[in-house]
Amino acid sequence: METNSKTAPIVQEKDKNSISLDLMHRMKMHGMAAAFQESIRSTVAESITPDGFLSWLLAREWDYRANAAIERLIKGAAFRYKAYLEEIDYGVSRGLDRNQMERLASLDFVSTGQNLFITGPSGTGKSFVATALGYQACKSNIRTLYSNASKLMGTLKVAKAKGTVEAELRKIERCQLLILDDLFLVPLDAKERPLLLDIIEDRHGRKSTIITSQLPVSNWYDAVGDPTVADALLDRIVHTAHRIELTGESMRKIKSPKLK
Repeated sequence: METNSKTAPIVQEKDKNSISLDLMHRMKMHGMAAAFQESIRSTVAESITPDGFLSWLLAREWDYRANAAIERLIKGAAFRYKAYLEEIDYGVSRGLDRNQMERLASLDFVSTGQNLFITGPSGTGKSFVATALGYQACKSNIRTLYSNASKLMGTLKVAKAKGTVEAELRKIERCQLLILDDLFLVPLDAKERPLLLDIIEDRHGRKSTIITSQLPVSNWYDAVGDPTVADALLDRIVHTAHRIELTGESMRKIKSPKLK
């Protein structure tokens, strides 16, 4: 049976493209494969030189892997919700300084192992600001972990009883940035004090912690509940920490529709 000479090259070209795509996916070069498929449907390959086309494919693969890495970091951080620095509202008077936030957004405090305290009444945006900085850290390839402080203490107490607390503490230690949300919402008990001290001791001077709390820093000593532990704990986190002290009404109340 004769093969149509006009259609044969087209069929062969399709076969070559399929083989190339299959190899790209097998080598987990999914970004390059997507770009290659795009080039088949367009005139990209025809409009640039072969070496330029190769550079374009490699750049797309690089971007794909970079974005995938960021998504993994965000997923691993276990944020409660999405928050971005660009969404922070500076129009409401609550003691939030844009210049300070821009300096913190550079994440220099994380690279130098410094801490950040965000205090203020309920609803003033403490968790949102902390989470937005956490998202920024993930986008900068910084391993981050978000946790409600009370839930984390509960998890660690259970792990302590099971004999797996060291493994849990190592997971926390591996994170360059730890966000402890709503610390001291309730005073620490006798089992929680040494656990929190272990976390802070492991991170002291090497890795950063963002702490949000409704209590002002001046009240943290009493919230720890034990003078010896309080001295050790606060000595390691307070002196070189950056601070944001929010004030005013709840943002949820301000932004919610007024009830008739």
